[in-house]
Amino acid sequence: MRALAIQRAPDWEDVCALEDIVPSTGVCALVDGKQVAIVRTDGAIYAIGNFDPFSKAFVLSRGIVGDKGGVAKIASPIYKQSFDLRTGRCLDDPNVAVPVWPARVREGRVEVAFS
Repeated sequence: MRALAIQRAPDWEDVCALEDIVPSTGVCALVDGKQVAIVRTDGAIYAIGNFDPFSKAFVLSRGIVGDKGGVAKIASPIYKQSFDLRTGRCLDDPNVAVPVWPARVREGRVEVAFS
């Protein structure tokens, strides 16, 4: 007999109002005990780890938001490595990544999911 895996729905954590984040910038929030960079592009919202593995500092939320070859990214304000906002993968060193979480806007509020 095979055991069934039960998946629970993610817990959505309210972070802030969408209007609190200027387009093409990020803010830092403490979500579920973790520093999370909430990044707003012109058309989407993303949640990635705020810790920059290159500089060893919690600074990614203050990075430069842009696009690299059609990929939404944020560049660290310290050494300028870029991270894919969808996957967390470093675009300059594919062996490095930061965590990402689902993010959404609901009724004008930004929410991040943790499971």
